[in-house]
Amino acid sequence: MESLTEVLKRTVETGIWTQAVLSQLRKGSGATADKVKIKPVNLKTGLHYQFAHYTGTKVLHENVEPRQAAARTEELLLTHYKQALLQTSEADYHVLLNKKGEVTVLKKKATKTNVDLAHNRKKRYLLEEGEPVPFLVELGVMNAQGKVLAAKYDKFKQINRFLEMIDDVVPHLPQNRTIRIVDFGCGKSYLTFALYHYLNEIRGLDLQVVGLDLKEDVIRHCNDLAERLRYERLRFLVGDINRYDETDEVDMVVTLHACDTATDAALEKAVRWGASVILSVPCCQHELFGQIRNEALAPLLKHGILKERFASLVTDAARAQLLEQLGYKTQVLEFIDMEHTPKNLLIRAVKEQGGAEKAKAQSGDGRADAEAAAYERFAEILGISPFLQRALADKLDRLR
Repeated sequence: MESLTEVLKRTVETGIWTQAVLSQLRKGSGATADKVKIKPVNLKTGLHYQFAHYTGTKVLHENVEPRQAAARTEELLLTHYKQALLQTSEADYHVLLNKKGEVTVLKKKATKTNVDLAHNRKKRYLLEEGEPVPFLVELGVMNAQGKVLAAKYDKFKQINRFLEMIDDVVPHLPQNRTIRIVDFGCGKSYLTFALYHYLNEIRGLDLQVVGLDLKEDVIRHCNDLAERLRYERLRFLVGDINRYDETDEVDMVVTLHACDTATDAALEKAVRWGASVILSVPCCQHELFGQIRNEALAPLLKHGILKERFASLVTDAARAQLLEQLGYKTQVLEFIDMEHTPKNLLIRAVKEQGGAEKAKAQSGDGRADAEAAAYERFAEILGISPFLQRALADKLDRLR
């Protein structure tokens, strides 16, 4: 039976190594990475072995030349880890180390025989390029052959990023009845059409989607397109968020780039409807710019551009915390890359089972009260009273 050194050296030299994983970090070894994944990659300077050191959610990459890869792998394993799985095109090698540092190498049938040398793998999207998607063709993102137009590639990526976020929340939507969705401030409705196409045409869900916007010509165009696409459960209305009262129940509320407190008006509607899911990408945020007061922050607040950015972050932090208090599990996520637009945050809120009242009643550790107190201190220190806090004061008061 070959030794560990011989196996590593031979598999690197013959180019049959597909992947290796070092795991089970030894206590007191001095290493911080929970595991290390190693794979061959083709770089501009030739073949290398990429060592990916995983520490929690962070990854540190190290590219090592082939002549050093076997020795580097053995060094890491013998010094810091208890086991390794080396996968090659001929066999899998399970490496185990006991407390005395003795090494056992077990040879088994190969489970990963193809070597992927791509350094930057092509990202797989929920809507793939090369397959014509009717609404993307109609909206000028794709041509009739399914090729994404160069000028629209950022929009194509944005749509797919949005659908990834939609896909994550599908389990929180009703499973045994029609799903009701409202998109406030839908605009040209790229993402509204994407949402409908993905949930109805691909996932096969029963849903009704309403897009709402103030511009009559935009709404007319969107309705004409929905008719051409035969999206029978998708319709668009001219209307204001504050005055929309067509329904008393909605399962998902989407608000993308609704200006300033229009975002808050949509969030208020969503909470009062008891929506299971809220997806909100805020736009310009002016309200708190004129409210924020804090002497300790004077060096920051005296610069208009810094104060504007700070006020936007404070606004979204307040929205997220208020939704938490009202029974939603809330995340603030990056929506699209910063180079495409500075408005790149999305607030995703999923209603927790039983809502805020039940969560507060069942919480024996005072967590709900602590979160409310933390928000109150936050608002007091900055001298703010956000629209959403005032609009939902009756619901927040009932939780105190």
